[in-house]
Amino acid sequence: MNKNQYVAIMAGGVGSRFWPASREATPKQFLDITGSGSSLLQQTVSRLKNLVPIENVFIVSNLIYADQILEQLPMLTKDQLLLEPSRNNTAPCVAYTALHLNAKNPKAVFAVLPADHIIKKEDTFVAAMQKGFDKATKNDAIVTLGITPTRPDTGYGYIDYEGTSEVSGIFKVNSFKEKPSLSVAQQYLDHGGYVWNAGIFIWSCKTILNNFSKTAAQITDVLCKDVSKYATPEEQAYITEVYPLTDKISVDYAILEHAQNVYTIPVDIGWSDLGTWNSLYSYLDKDENKNVTLAPHNEVENSSGNLIRIKNNEKLVVIKGLEDYIVIDEDDVLLIFPRHEEQEIKQLRSSLKDKRFE
Repeated sequence: MNKNQYVAIMAGGVGSRFWPASREATPKQFLDITGSGSSLLQQTVSRLKNLVPIENVFIVSNLIYADQILEQLPMLTKDQLLLEPSRNNTAPCVAYTALHLNAKNPKAVFAVLPADHIIKKEDTFVAAMQKGFDKATKNDAIVTLGITPTRPDTGYGYIDYEGTSEVSGIFKVNSFKEKPSLSVAQQYLDHGGYVWNAGIFIWSCKTILNNFSKTAAQITDVLCKDVSKYATPEEQAYITEVYPLTDKISVDYAILEHAQNVYTIPVDIGWSDLGTWNSLYSYLDKDENKNVTLAPHNEVENSSGNLIRIKNNEKLVVIKGLEDYIVIDEDDVLLIFPRHEEQEIKQLRSSLKDKRFE
């Protein structure tokens, strides 16, 4: 393995669309949301074993999750946690990671991955990532994995890329597209040359920091007031002080939409973005009535199209005559919600929080 290759896993989100299973104290990346026996974060780290040395894996998260991360990933050390004092979106997260790794190793090339994705074809994923690392190591290039679309999905951003490959399997990006309407998404599929933006990026520290200086200088100006603090015992106190002062903006808006040196590798890696209960329903196997039942003791009759998840494996669940619902039973909350209205769950969580229910 190339010791100049690193991976930073972003694991600081709340996962509000997975409420009530995902909470501020224990968000979805720390949950076994699929019933596999491992949390989403543990699965993400596991699939990196053939890509980078374990000591080159870093978790970028919020300060409040440090103990949970080390409990779930005992093979990591505290020095592999980059802990943010505030949630300022992904651009400050990336800039902080680049500055930390650059202080450790100026030749560092690193990938940024979300902690909550499912990837079934791990060998294909590793091969594509290595191709991206090779491109970013030898060139002033930003590389992203683009997921070959299987349907006209309106929940993802899209990447428009050139039809001719400069290097086998690597294409120049023309532009990034916002989440489209259904008709526009269908046009993308019919036209070809579009992939889903999975938020998986690879770049050298030098390349990404140069891009910040061009289009998001406020962030690096704030974080670079004293670069001598990075990769030292004083880093955490310094970041706790300056990080909240950075602009709150995504790396897509801050960097990618402006950069001219962006490339994509279209791939089919069995990818799923577990962002909502419906995405989990789509991913998991269903019974003959199209129910997904994550409860070992159940009696489900005359019901179809439901997602049923019960935290207490000893509880007997009896359901009859229910169609297309989300049923989530936690220790202190029971959610029974129409699947087609699931986009309202995030707002429901906020309104309940305002009423001091959470």
